[in-house]
Amino acid sequence: MQQNNGLDKSQIISFAVLCLVLFGFMFYFQNKQSKEDAVKAQQQKTEQAKNAVKPTQASNINPNVTPNAIQTANLSNKELNVEFASLGGQVSKVELAEYKAYDRKSDKADLPLYLITKNNSNYGFQFKDKTGKVINTKDLVFAPTVNGNAVTMTANYNGAVIQFIYTLLPKYTLDFKVRTQGLAKITSDNKADFIWDYSVRNLEKGRAQEQSHSEFSYAFNNYKDYDYDGRTTMDEEKETLNWIGVKQQFFASVIESKTGFTHSKGNQETVEEGEYLKKLNYEGFVQMTGSELNQDFTWYFMPLDLPLLKSYDKNFDEILPLGWSIIGWMNRGFFIPIYNFIASWGLTAGWAIFLLTILVKLILSPIMYKQHKLSAMMRVIRPEIDEANAKFKDADPMKKQQATMEIYRKAGVNQMAGCLPALVQIPIFYALFRFFPNFIDLRGKGFWFAKDLTAYDDLIKLPFKIPFLGDHLSIFALACTIVILIYTVMTSGSMQQPQQEGMPNMKVLMYIFPVTFLFFLNTSASGLSWYYFVSNAINILIILVIKYVILDEKKIHAQIQANKEKPKAEGKFQKRMREMMEKAQEQQNVQGQQKKKK
Repeated sequence: MQQNNGLDKSQIISFAVLCLVLFGFMFYFQNKQSKEDAVKAQQQKTEQAKNAVKPTQASNINPNVTPNAIQTANLSNKELNVEFASLGGQVSKVELAEYKAYDRKSDKADLPLYLITKNNSNYGFQFKDKTGKVINTKDLVFAPTVNGNAVTMTANYNGAVIQFIYTLLPKYTLDFKVRTQGLAKITSDNKADFIWDYSVRNLEKGRAQEQSHSEFSYAFNNYKDYDYDGRTTMDEEKETLNWIGVKQQFFASVIESKTGFTHSKGNQETVEEGEYLKKLNYEGFVQMTGSELNQDFTWYFMPLDLPLLKSYDKNFDEILPLGWSIIGWMNRGFFIPIYNFIASWGLTAGWAIFLLTILVKLILSPIMYKQHKLSAMMRVIRPEIDEANAKFKDADPMKKQQATMEIYRKAGVNQMAGCLPALVQIPIFYALFRFFPNFIDLRGKGFWFAKDLTAYDDLIKLPFKIPFLGDHLSIFALACTIVILIYTVMTSGSMQQPQQEGMPNMKVLMYIFPVTFLFFLNTSASGLSWYYFVSNAINILIILVIKYVILDEKKIHAQIQANKEKPKAEGKFQKRMREMMEKAQEQQNVQGQQKKKK
């Protein structure tokens, strides 16, 4: 029985030509995209210059205030170090004491991790006085008073007293109360406009990955519903938001209103390079009672740790993008608990992923066995299929297909069974695609040459950039690509060649897939590449064991012959396919007769 498990000369040429075409398209669209991005960036810069918000100054209201007059106050606990500035009475600096930020110079996570610093966050309450003049608390100068774990910021404006009372609490929580007295004398507004401008700081190694995870997050309907916006504008005119936050890859800054934010809107703008990833602007109303602003808020500056997020009971766990429906269930109910259980044995993160991969393969092994048994049966009946193809070479393609399906039916081969492993692994792949870049327990955990399993490894650095690939080569991604290519070669032997001219050779397309997969994995989390390297290496071992130890093609051949002797009940799917083919054949015959008559 002759098999072709490799590539012949024509296939190699086809593969090379397709690769050249693929790379040609890639370079073309990369250059085109670069030009479009340059034009877009220039337009954004022009727009920013027109609408730029100047640094918060008190000169509009208090022209005599100088930088030296601005005071700061500090509160700290084991989780947060918070600084408050008297200008605007705002939180001016937030450091997460138990975490570190990535330093590009040392290629390590050893910098203090600041969510807020250098004026990247700016917020305040805006209303109008009775003359129509706009007043914003960001422009007022407050006097700080520290008392234990609380800071009271007090400002005076035309006889009205405005106080911001901050209290630092455990679990990354900062209580925030707003109290006013005499504000009703200078304003008749019944609501204040809360405005928050926030620039997301680059804290992780993978800029593009962290940028894609930076977005608005918010809850409404009494904390029951959650939504997010990661691209353009948000517009929630009808909903009352319980909290609004800016999410990053592993951290979030969230403000909660006890009475809610109404008429919310916001926009965001991507920053292509530098210290910041995105600029986000939010605006929403909070109610005033008797023209006095007495409202309770809470700030949360927190890591996106699933048990911590659940402990708040405010739907914060939805901020963590673990996927929807069955994808999210697999991560929350299987991958995270199993990984934590394995890691509790004292293993490093890389070896925990290794054992996790083996466990997943064991669970899927019955499905894989059926898949490889089907492949073996396909190899056994290949001569019969080739004979049918030769017999109906010049016949109607429909008749050829009917003859092939009849061979499958008599041999007891269900082609649809081969699709099951692929369908099962699609949600697993997507769940892991969500798991590795967002699981904070892997953040900063190294393995071999990868210093952080949530980011790419770049041991091989290139002196230039390759479109869609970047300026580095990930060793884990390369290793994964190689084993996928070997696995493809081993499993493509039973694949039928195109039976009609002009049809693509599926083998060649399958060989191209691992190469394109490299472009995807090269900038993805190295933990994901390591998982798929181990997974495909195990697949290769399973194929060898099944082929040379478990499955015997002579026994399979005898089983197929026995199947042919047995009367076969036609399945529903096979019956429908046969009826569809017969109907199509009848239509072709009718059309042929009509053409002859004409």
